[in-house]
Amino acid sequence: MDVWQMEFKDYYKVLGVARDATADEIKKAFRKGARKYHPDINAGADAEAMFKDVNEAYEVLKDPERRAAYDQLGKEPPQGQGRYQPPPDWDNGFAFSEGGPQGDEGFSDFFETLFRRGSGPTGGMGMGMGMGSGRGADSHGRVEISIEDAYSGADRTLSLRSPVVGPNGTVTMQDRKVSVHVPKGVSAGQHIRLAGQGAPGAKAAGDLFLEVAFAPHPIYRPEGKDLYLDLPIAPWEAALGGHVVMPTPGGKVDLRIPENARSGQKMRLKGKGLPGTPAGNIYATLKIVNPKVETEEARAFFEKMAKDLAFDPRASLGGK
Repeated sequence: MDVWQMEFKDYYKVLGVARDATADEIKKAFRKGARKYHPDINAGADAEAMFKDVNEAYEVLKDPERRAAYDQLGKEPPQGQGRYQPPPDWDNGFAFSEGGPQGDEGFSDFFETLFRRGSGPTGGMGMGMGMGSGRGADSHGRVEISIEDAYSGADRTLSLRSPVVGPNGTVTMQDRKVSVHVPKGVSAGQHIRLAGQGAPGAKAAGDLFLEVAFAPHPIYRPEGKDLYLDLPIAPWEAALGGHVVMPTPGGKVDLRIPENARSGQKMRLKGKGLPGTPAGNIYATLKIVNPKVETEEARAFFEKMAKDLAFDPRASLGGK
């Protein structure tokens, strides 16, 4: 299930604290709520559900990384305005250390999808090594590149924000610059490992894992190593066939259009997709585009076609 189609959980409201509450205030509110709704103390019909909500809220707000990620999501929409929608690119520019309990049961789908199934900035990477081993926790973030960059590789300097707990328990964001080389042939969803760029540790820093994402492209739609696009062709190109020059991220290619091509027909350019072993393909869906009739000559041309060609585009519908 898509997290954005789920019920939003206002964890601050559950604990009854302000959004700028300190760590101590959050802990006190949790203890108060846990005592109030514990099933051994409260036999009310909603007590068990509230007890789970209190535990879930504390699990998020006690952890600086999870709290920082949650705060980026925005607030619950006003009642009657539909399901929750996050701000665009809410997880861009973050680096969060791994960790957190792995055996919790009974948390909501909202929590599970955000923090345990790889759908948000703190999910999907597994456990990092903590300070007890002397090595800092692994961190992860996101790097956005163009599809063209995936054909040739690219170098990027990223600005990452990491949560830092202050002396009074408040969480602030710390900015830092990280240089990264994006290798040729990388796909969306792959991770780039930067050794020693994670959270600091007593003996060594952890690693930083950057998930690759493609920026929206005006032409191409990536799926794995393959690219999809709509290819406009003229009516005479569709009817007569022939060769058209088609630009691709890897350079121009010659594409043969078959005679009597139809709109919606899919053409494959083998090995012209994202580089790799094997390389992906490009799938071009033909889209017949009619010219505008703006001159008397053009109108006469179409009128002649209508008269001379025995063609009924609706013949398959039956009737006369």
